[in-house]
Amino acid sequence: MDKGQTLRVAVIGAGPRGVSVLDRILARYRDLPVEDRPVLEVFMVDPFNPGPGHVWRTTQSRQFLMNTPCLFPTVVPAGRTAEELAPSATGLSLEQWIRRMAAAPAPSLSSGDREEVARLGPADFPSRALYGRYLEWTYARLLEAAGQAGAAVVHYRAEALALHRSGAGFLIELAGEDPLAADSVVLAMGHLPAALTPEQSRLSDAASRLGLRYLPPAVPSDVDFSVLPAGEAVLVRGLGLNFFDIMAHVTLGRGGMFVPTGEPAGRSLRYEPSGREPVLIAASRRGTPYRAKAKLDTYVPRSVKLRWFTNETAGSFAAQGIQPGFDHDFWPLLHRDAVWAYYSTLARTAPECLSIPAADFLAELVAALNIDGPDWDAAKEDVLQRCVPAENRTSLEALAQPLGRRPFADAAELDAEILRYLEADAAGSAKGEDDPLKMAIGALNAGRSVLKSVVADGGLSEESWLTELRGWFEPLVEGLASGPPPERIEQLAALVRAGLVHFVGPDPRFDVDEARGVFTASSPWVSGEYAAGTLVEAMMPPNRVNATLSPLLADLLHRGEARAKVMMAADGTPVLTPGLDVSLPPYRPLDVKGERQEDLYVLGLQLSSVQWGTAIAAESGAPADAGSRTLRDADDIAAAVLSRGGIPRDGGLPARTGTAAVRAGA
Repeated sequence: MDKGQTLRVAVIGAGPRGVSVLDRILARYRDLPVEDRPVLEVFMVDPFNPGPGHVWRTTQSRQFLMNTPCLFPTVVPAGRTAEELAPSATGLSLEQWIRRMAAAPAPSLSSGDREEVARLGPADFPSRALYGRYLEWTYARLLEAAGQAGAAVVHYRAEALALHRSGAGFLIELAGEDPLAADSVVLAMGHLPAALTPEQSRLSDAASRLGLRYLPPAVPSDVDFSVLPAGEAVLVRGLGLNFFDIMAHVTLGRGGMFVPTGEPAGRSLRYEPSGREPVLIAASRRGTPYRAKAKLDTYVPRSVKLRWFTNETAGSFAAQGIQPGFDHDFWPLLHRDAVWAYYSTLARTAPECLSIPAADFLAELVAALNIDGPDWDAAKEDVLQRCVPAENRTSLEALAQPLGRRPFADAAELDAEILRYLEADAAGSAKGEDDPLKMAIGALNAGRSVLKSVVADGGLSEESWLTELRGWFEPLVEGLASGPPPERIEQLAALVRAGLVHFVGPDPRFDVDEARGVFTASSPWVSGEYAAGTLVEAMMPPNRVNATLSPLLADLLHRGEARAKVMMAADGTPVLTPGLDVSLPPYRPLDVKGERQEDLYVLGLQLSSVQWGTAIAAESGAPADAGSRTLRDADDIAAAVLSRGGIPRDGGLPARTGTAAVRAGA
């Protein structure tokens, strides 16, 4: 392309990932000599405001909290990440932005924003509305930078319905707008609506017939929770972040108050009702909510240092030409780190519970953990049985079933057991670095960043990806490390004590009693059942491209210009996975014949079949090939997009080395 011609780039989806793409395009563009810059136009296509997009709207309730602390997320390279990539025009992570806004509030901040930034510390959990304001501010700064560099950025407030090849580029159909022509298109669509499952459709149909109330999976800020009836039972399926949004909305949002009791963590709050609350009957496969985050001043605990599952050891398999399996190769290493984190913390905080001096115990334990091959596990168990009383030991695998898969005589017995679980979990969170279990979870969380890097792009065998990483480990680590802020578990415990929350039990079944005209919920582990006229699905729409209700993505799949990725199970059975089938980075969809779609790129959730943990935001200061992988992927896309304008992919930047150099040329 001649420098006098115009390079037109359409970014479909102007939420966090779309902003990251815009930032990387502008960063590389601004780094060029002025005389080498083509005329650049970037079209941001989204029916919602650019920056916050759909999920992070600034108008949503401030009771909806993020489940990561201020110190974690960013949409531009910040901290050490900025050393690896072209400099951003803004360069601020969420935490850095909060500090700046606290010192000198921007005119765009509302009074609620100002109050929130004034009280937030790095380890506090911000509202999703405030994160949306950070995204909005970042986008505005990028618009300024684009203008200064001579580039144009235009927002089209419309939904993209379809895109078709047109000459050397694309023609994008927009709802209510003229078609939009672009040379390159980036799909950064984030969370998309999805079709109901057959079971959900059955429940929805029953609600329509019987005059019941069924709220399907949705973004919480889209839902009118005021319809939940005061004083009546409401069945809630899901005990993740969406559940806590509902819980806060029908308690704090209806005038209730959580009052300090002066008691230790776990029983530090009591609830004073407004009288307008429903009674929530909550259920999940485990039967319990995710464990709360520990109270820390860093994302990974300072005391946690991975010794066995390091980037070097995890990457050594690929370096030797071996495609590893999770259970056989990765889990034994990460398991060692989690065991060490637990028992080294126990030895430091409660040495009196050990049968031998703490230093001797740790020496024996590390010797066992250093044994190569499968014999390490038996050696570790021998040390633990000799030195640690049974009540002080833990089993990481058993944590996947916190209720122990045992029967309960009735609902009251189950509620009492879950209340003990909640109180213990809140107490552990309050101990922070001094809680052995939270430190073991911290080690697993640290391992997630390593895993995210090494399993991407075929770094794990398909059968291992399906049955091991996604099959059992992902539910385990999400239940342990992806939980809510500690205050939410304290509040939930107070509501259980107040009789406003009850639990169904593990492996719940939801049904319809046609004769009584009610929804029912029961567990095979608990006698009896609950009934109610309202059922809420406390979960986001599933991230499955084959179930999408996005007109654009559905059209690409229907016409064979994209396809869902298929993997082979251990028995040779093909398995349709949730994400798109794509090329190596920069990611381009593969069509039905397996050919990559040039100049069409994918970033974010729809990459879930080639990357693990796509829903997790970029981590501020993390390596670009690990915790900030989203930013690396956005940068690779930016390099490819600008190469359409005759710009070398290195854009005049220092040459990459190692893995990054391979990925840049993919």
